[in-house]
Amino acid sequence: MAVRPLAVRRQAQFEHRNGSSISSIAARLGLPYQTVRTWCRHEGAPDSRFTEDRCFRCRPATPADHAQYAYLLGAYLGDGHLVTSAKVPVLRISCTEVYPDLMDQTERAMLATLANRVQRIRQKGCVNLQSYSKHWPCLFPQAGPGKKHERKIELEPWQRATVLDHPGAFVRGLFHSDGCRAVNRITKAGRTYEYPRYLFANESADILALCGWALDLLGVAWRLNRRNSLSVARRDAVALLDRHVGPKS
Repeated sequence: MAVRPLAVRRQAQFEHRNGSSISSIAARLGLPYQTVRTWCRHEGAPDSRFTEDRCFRCRPATPADHAQYAYLLGAYLGDGHLVTSAKVPVLRISCTEVYPDLMDQTERAMLATLANRVQRIRQKGCVNLQSYSKHWPCLFPQAGPGKKHERKIELEPWQRATVLDHPGAFVRGLFHSDGCRAVNRITKAGRTYEYPRYLFANESADILALCGWALDLLGVAWRLNRRNSLSVARRDAVALLDRHVGPKS
């Protein structure tokens, strides 16, 4: 691979982070596809020395923002994926592109937990926030082959202790990823009534149960409204959950 000016490499990486394909970047810059692919695929993969001192599992004395980790854990269980087959593991959290504040919250949680930098990779209808570190598997032992609903999902004792300390942050991460606050409408005796409610949907019965457990910790009444969904609809329960979650933005 020929040596290229650093500015050209950074420009290619910037365009790729903002959604341009490798082939289109290579064509525009007049560079070999393999050159641009190497730049972009390895961009953002830090030397493990920069993150190993921040892993609070490997170094228990390391200061950690456990509330941010609880939020990130909820987001991971909802719309996250940890790739462990790569040379450096990469954590990806998918966010719908219409909610920029949720992307900012997720990025802050990743940075506060372990990440030195977070990339935003645009996909059709969503943005993948991703960060490389060999220590992400230390913090997300639930990672494994296949889809989450096809395998057992259990929290480690130290993770359960974190959720016990920060149930609101954990629930916020879950609802920000796989939940919503919407207006429900019902018609009785010719009259239409409206009321707000929260819904959390996930194909994993284990993750649904974890959401219910955390809601119980907060004292929020809930019920299963479908096989793969739970609902928070009582007025007092919605008001209580508003204090911890609130509408997406």
